[in-house]
Parts: sequence; structure tokens; C-alpha cells
Amino acid sequence: MHRRLFTRALAVSVLVATAAAAGATTATAEAPTPAQTRLHATIDTILADSRLDGAQAGVVVVDATTGRTLYDRNGQRRLVPASNTKLLTSTAAMELLGPGHRFTTDVSTDGPRRGGLLSGDLYLRGGGDPTMLAADYDQLAGQVAAAGVRVVTGDLVADDTRYDRTRLGPDWTWDDEPYYYAAQVSALTVAPDTDYDAGTVIVHAEPGTRAGSRPKISMTPDNGWLRVDNRAQTVAEGETTISFEREHGGNTVVVTGQIAVGEATESDWVTVWEPTGYAADVFRSALRRHGVRVLGRTVLGRATPDTARPLARHDSMPLADLMVPFLKLSNNGHAEVLTKELGRVLSGSGTWAAGLSAIGEYAGDAGVDTGTLRQRDGSGLSRRNLVPPAQFVTLLSAVRAEPWFDTWYAALPVAGNPDRFVGGTLRSRMVGTPAAGNVHAKTGSLTGASGLSGYVTDADGRLLAFSIVLNNYLTSSVKGLEDQIAIALATYTEKGATTARMTVPTAPDSPRVPEGRECSWVKPALC
Repeated sequence: MHRRLFTRALAVSVLVATAAAAGATTATAEAPTPAQTRLHATIDTILADSRLDGAQAGVVVVDATTGRTLYDRNGQRRLVPASNTKLLTSTAAMELLGPGHRFTTDVSTDGPRRGGLLSGDLYLRGGGDPTMLAADYDQLAGQVAAAGVRVVTGDLVADDTRYDRTRLGPDWTWDDEPYYYAAQVSALTVAPDTDYDAGTVIVHAEPGTRAGSRPKISMTPDNGWLRVDNRAQTVAEGETTISFEREHGGNTVVVTGQIAVGEATESDWVTVWEPTGYAADVFRSALRRHGVRVLGRTVLGRATPDTARPLARHDSMPLADLMVPFLKLSNNGHAEVLTKELGRVLSGSGTWAAGLSAIGEYAGDAGVDTGTLRQRDGSGLSRRNLVPPAQFVTLLSAVRAEPWFDTWYAALPVAGNPDRFVGGTLRSRMVGTPAAGNVHAKTGSLTGASGLSGYVTDADGRLLAFSIVLNNYLTSSVKGLEDQIAIALATYTEKGATTARMTVPTAPDSPRVPEGRECSWVKPALC
């Protein structure tokens, strides 16, 4: 299916594999140049940092144009890649679904109509759109009302059958489930904001008017799907310690802690249990606002009949545009929806297994040795994902020939750019260094696992593809070491180089982020 891409990638992968076979830290089968010797010494010094004592490190750097390997340490070692996994998912989606792919959410009925009376059920069918906002459901309800429907005698049926009913990814830990970066996946869902964190709700706590009173709790979007157990207190003065946590297995959000009179509203993002019901609740409220009454109950998970007639429709932004919030903010939900969408489109099965099979086939056609890796989900939350850094570099080198490459490359986080939808998860890293505005790369973070894989232009103007994957460290963060390597690559030159060691670059401090989280996963974002 992708013979064109495979042929181009084969030459690159052969060069990478030949160099890797020469040894863990050998640059090429040929004698290294003085510049490479200096680069080796610099990266080796960075990787000798005490924060990596007892840890595992894999680093590969390749000239993306020639395929010449400039550095390889443990390039074939399988390591937990965290969100670097999204490189596989996003490139497969761009190639197999196409940059113009859209998700459709529609409303239809199979019942007869007489005037404003609809004698039958109303079907809300999800197409997997992770960008559906409450405002979009309001527009759908407005279209239903504009069609003349005033009363529906039957049920409101929430059809999420485009994908299977497995809501959480393989191997995800149960205690991540209430947090927004591990939201349940459904073909019918709601996002509360334009970060498009589908399957979550933003809970707000506003201090009461006097000490001793309960804070006022509200949600965005307003809904009846979640219940609030408000145990928090308003105090006269003191530090705000408000906490929001949804109880596992249900939709009760427990609010605890304190907030002082006159303090700003405290907010946090919380996942919902069963996003299909959440979407149906938001849509039903929108229908009511537009003067459409549904007399029946809400039914979840029933398919829309083939005979149903359309009443309303909403199409998402194209996939090319979705790549920006997906990659810049390392949105896990987008990765998992795209995985299931790949399975649905290519094999008719909206499952993780079918989607991962499609991603694997694409990666193999791109020259990646899929026999050396294991991918268990689309986002990288699973700790059973294992990918050698050399395979990321093979993929990064191969996709440069794709017609959609420029769009995808621009969607990667850009080091040191303060705009959240440009710099993304790299916006506060490598600021004021030669890597700022230069490095385009995907970050990755789990407790004890970190990665940075992408591109940097060196001082001679060559585009380098690199992958850094670090595992099994005990310190809170090794991001500074990744940044030092990226800065060293940005200053790498072969002009007038001697064998003298390069100066090991320093990297500005990254923002303090809870262990194991991407900085954009902390709401409000720290980066």
C-alpha cells in the first residue's frame, strides 16, 4: 500500500542499521571525523551525569538528508518511550486518514412527523470527534429546532457504536483514571475547552461570602451528568488548598480543602465516567433550550438505524488542524481516538487492536523494524510500550518525503517559543539558547521515563533527526539533560573542527512539573 514510501525509507534505514551495528557509541562504520569525536565526547559527558546512575539511556542522531549516523548509544535498546509514541500514531494518521479527514456528529430520526410532533426516537450519532464543545451540541439542537421539531415522543438515543465500548487504554493504571490526561475514550464525547480535552469537565470553586460557608461549585460545561459532594470550607484567610477528585467508578466529584474569602476562583479538569452519557446530557439540555422536548428517556449505546433520516450535522476541523492541539499539548485523548479511527476506517473495527495493527503496518512500510518494538496504545500512557530510539530516527527520516510533512513538522512543539500553540510542551525549555526556535520535537514523560525525539538544524544548516529516551532514573526530572543534548546538536559544526572536546552546554531550568506528567498536562498549564 505504501511501496513509494518504503522504497525511499529503505535506503535511510539501511544506513542507520549499518552504523548501529558498529557499536553502541560508534558514529559510523568509518572512522569518525574530528567533529564527530567532539560530539561523542560532549554527549557522553552529558549522559554520565549522576542523575542517570543506574538508569538506561538511548540516544541516536542522524543526518536526515544523507542518513549518516553522527551518534548512537544503545540505539537498538527497547525503552519505554512515553509520549514519543505519538510520533507513530500521528504520522500513521496523516498518511492513512489524510490531512483532510474530518469527524462527523449527526442527528437523525426514523419516526414519522406531523407538524412539530416527531413520533419516534431521536438519534445522536458520534463520529469520534474529540473537539465537540457544548456550543457544537447547541448548534445541532438549533438545527433540529429549525427543522420544525418541537416534541419527540420517543427516546434520545446516544449512538457511540462507531468504536467499541472499551473506554480505557490497555495497561493504564487505575489511579490515573480520574485525571484528565487519562480520560475515557468514546465515539461520542464532549470537550470543555479549546484544548479539546474530550471526556472531561472543568470544576470551579468560588469562595463563599463569609468564613464558614461552603464554596460555590460550578462546572464547565454545565451538566447534570456529574454530582458534586462539596466538603470544602470558606475561611477568613489562609492558603487555598481546594482539591477536586472524582470517585473511581462513578460520577461524584468530591471537593475538599479550603479557600479564603475574596480569593480567585479555583478550577481543575476532571474526567467523567462514561462520556457517551455526558454528551447525551449536554445535548438534551441544548434541545430544551431550543424548545425541543424529548418525552422518552436517554438510551446509551444503541446504533442508528440505516433507515434514519438526517436532521442535523456537525463536521470537525480537518485532521491537519487537529495535529496542533494533539502534538503541541501532547493530548492523549486525541491519540487514542485516532488509533480507533484508523481501525474503523481501514478494517471496519473501531478498536485499539485494529488501530494499532494499522499503525504497525504503516510504520513497517516507512522502514521501521516493527519486530523490534511493541506499541500498546496510541498515546504512550502504557508502560508496556517499548521502542528503540533508532526506530524513531528511521521514522523521522522517512516522513520528510511525505506531502504532509511540512504540516506535521509545524505541529511539533518548538523549543523556547512562548506561544502555547507553537511552543507547546517545549515552550519553556531551551529558552535563550541556539536550540530555541530551532528544535521541533515530541516530548514524553512518565514517572522514571522521559523522551525527546524530533529535529534540529545544526550550525552548518543540516537538518538532524534525533531521539533521546531515558528510563529507570530515580530523580524527579532529566529534562535538562535532554535539553543539553539538543543544544549541543544545534551548535554542532564540521567546519574547522578539531578533536578538542566541545563545551558541554548548559540548559535553562525547566518549569517544575509533578513527576511523570507532561507540563501541558498540568492545568492550568505550567508551560
